[in-house]
Amino acid sequence: MSENCVIKGVNGPVVRVTGGRSLQKMSLVYVGELGLAGEVVSVDGDEAVVQIYEDSEGLAAGQKVEATGRPLSVLLGPGMIGSTYDGIARPLAAIETMAGPFITRGIRLDAVDETRQWDVTVDIREGDRLTPGQIIARCMESEAVEHRSMVPPGLSGRAVDVRPSGRFAAGEPICQLEDERGRRTPLTLCQRWPVRRPRPAAQRLAITQPLFTGQRVLDTLFPVGKGGCAAIPGPFGAGKTMVQHQLAKWCDADIIVYLGCGERGNEMTQVLDEFAELRDPKNGRLLMERTILIANTSNMPVAAREASIYTGMTIAEYYRDMGYHVALMADSTSRWAEALREISGRLEEMPAEESFPAYLPSRLAGFYERAGYMKTLGGADGSVTVIGAVSPQGGDFSEPVTQNTKRFVRAFWGLDRSLAYARHFPAINWTTSYSEYFSSCEDWYEKNFGEGFTALRARMLNTLAEEAKLQEIVKLIGADVLPDDQKLTIAVARVIREGFLQQNAFHKTDTYMTAANQMAMLRVIAHLDDGARALVSRAIPLSQLEATGIFSALGRMKFALGEGGTEEEFLRLVDDAVAKVKEANE
Repeated sequence: MSENCVIKGVNGPVVRVTGGRSLQKMSLVYVGELGLAGEVVSVDGDEAVVQIYEDSEGLAAGQKVEATGRPLSVLLGPGMIGSTYDGIARPLAAIETMAGPFITRGIRLDAVDETRQWDVTVDIREGDRLTPGQIIARCMESEAVEHRSMVPPGLSGRAVDVRPSGRFAAGEPICQLEDERGRRTPLTLCQRWPVRRPRPAAQRLAITQPLFTGQRVLDTLFPVGKGGCAAIPGPFGAGKTMVQHQLAKWCDADIIVYLGCGERGNEMTQVLDEFAELRDPKNGRLLMERTILIANTSNMPVAAREASIYTGMTIAEYYRDMGYHVALMADSTSRWAEALREISGRLEEMPAEESFPAYLPSRLAGFYERAGYMKTLGGADGSVTVIGAVSPQGGDFSEPVTQNTKRFVRAFWGLDRSLAYARHFPAINWTTSYSEYFSSCEDWYEKNFGEGFTALRARMLNTLAEEAKLQEIVKLIGADVLPDDQKLTIAVARVIREGFLQQNAFHKTDTYMTAANQMAMLRVIAHLDDGARALVSRAIPLSQLEATGIFSALGRMKFALGEGGTEEEFLRLVDDAVAKVKEANE
């Protein structure tokens, strides 16, 4: 602590400090009489600028500033699964116990309770050579997640004073690590890591498999790779949060980190209520047993919102290093960018487009590039997949946050207000959305969905693209003037849109669909298209086939397959309808 380091001026969450020669940029400080947590953002000679992560009301010139000499960090260890944190990783349940239902300023709490005890299995023996990322001990953090305590990055040496398996407090030494110079470092179940520094990995691996979600429009048309990045932009009410809820519930990640960044408090309440009751489809356990929530709602301090995405990413990387596949849901990066803009304005920095700071693209890149499919320091495979919601004002996708986000993600799920208002969910517009992951995951699809999937997917996309062109003509001159082959394209596209792409999150069987059933639907729709085109090529009116009700029947196929129906039944329905029309015209 510097006795002469005091507040010079206060401007919202930005505090100017004098006598700060001992302060380091990006270091953690405690400001004022209450010891409010803050971070040094710039140092200029004897003066420094600090952003405060709590309400700055009551701060005044002359109050002291305490330097810690370390960066803003999070204590990582067992006990995080199932917990809810604020933007700087303070456990909200512990804060409620200490101070009641409202967050009291100046509370200093770590993310992990170091006094809590765990039944630990020690994996190392006396004299073992220890390397960064090596697993030294294990304990069951929840019924669904095994916590694997590791040697922190940057440390290596020999294990001495190794204790036997048993019951340990999280902060209690498991062993001592002795380096080449004979210096000893105690190793516990926990480790501390700066939130703004990416955790190292041995190697970044190629993405060759998708994050399977059970959502047909995503899995089939616009997949996100496991270890990749996706953006969900859309106007208010289009369903960004609901899509992320669905992915958190059903995607095949091992761990879910759900980050509510500047969103409404009732949405975070909904997440807490739902996840506390939902059963995990993998093991039948509660979904919260593999979920971590970070809640920085719209009424919480704006500077903490700016830090919250790094807090969430650091926690996700920690579980990745254990060998888990982690999905990070960031809702929303627009609110984070707004916090960045507010702080930048108070720092009197030169604004760029729409008053966002000039470094917005680099900050977005720094966040999304921390995702990836990695070979960990310990030799395991792990990944962090980032799915970030973007909330452009008025649904304008040309605004800076959306446009810059598109530069750093390879899957873009554009939500459409008109689809949402028509009650088509997920309201992902198939003409504006795209994914660049499919080509690198093609072998996985052919193996897991079935041979011929790539061709069926391309055929579906072509049908939807042709329908979009035809709808422009229909708007001008009506559908009656179209030839039957073009009417068939519109009819098949309607089956794809309403029967395949539309999915009911509240239906017990339609909320999630297996790869086999998705492939079955594609084959049946293609079979209908082939049979109908054979009739049209013989000058048989399409209206006769439509009169059989086969198109409506296929619209209900998604429900039937989940309730015991089979692909063969629907193929037979198509054949019977085509044969009936053919016989009537012979």
